[in-house]
Amino acid sequence: MAEHLGPLELVGDRWIIGDPKRVGGSCFVLTAEGMEHHEAGALGPRAVIPWSKFVELQIRATFRARHATRTMDVLGTLGGGYLETGPSGCSVSGILRHPYELWSANYTHHERPYTGSHVLLVKSLFRKTSEARALHRLGDAEWLGSAVARIVSLPTWWGPGLSRQVSEIVEDLGT
Repeated sequence: MAEHLGPLELVGDRWIIGDPKRVGGSCFVLTAEGMEHHEAGALGPRAVIPWSKFVELQIRATFRARHATRTMDVLGTLGGGYLETGPSGCSVSGILRHPYELWSANYTHHERPYTGSHVLLVKSLFRKTSEARALHRLGDAEWLGSAVARIVSLPTWWGPGLSRQVSEIVEDLGT
C-alpha cells in the first residue's frame, strides 16, 4: 500500500494531511467523524469539522516547503501565478453549510518535496470525492488507503483521462 500521496500521508493507522512532526506546524487528521485541525505541541485538536458540514472540499499543495512562504507568494505572482505559492499554497479549503460560509486553513509542508503528479492526483482525489458527495469516505482509513494505492499506480500523464480515471476509482470503491 502507498504510504503517501503528496501531502496526504499514512501515519500509524490514520491518514494525515501535512507534517505533524514539524516544530510550530499544523496538520489535518482525517477521522470517521470529520477532519481535525491539529497544531504541533497542542494537547487536542484546534478544530473539528464533521464531514456533514462540508458542501465542497479542496486541497492545495506546493511542490516544496520553501514555496509556501510569503516571499514565494510575491515571486509566484510576479512569475505568472501558475504555481501554488505563499502561505495558503499548502491549505485545505471548502464551503461549509449551516450557515453557508467559505472555510480555509493551512497545513505544514513535509520536508520531502511533493512530485507534480502527486500534487495533481491528490487534488483530483479531493475534487472527485467532493463531486461524488462522498467526503465522509476520506475518514475511512481502509477506503482511503485503497483509493491512494490505485491512484498512485495510474500513469502520470497530464490529460483529461486522468481526472476520469480518478473519478472511476472513487465510484468503484463505493460511496
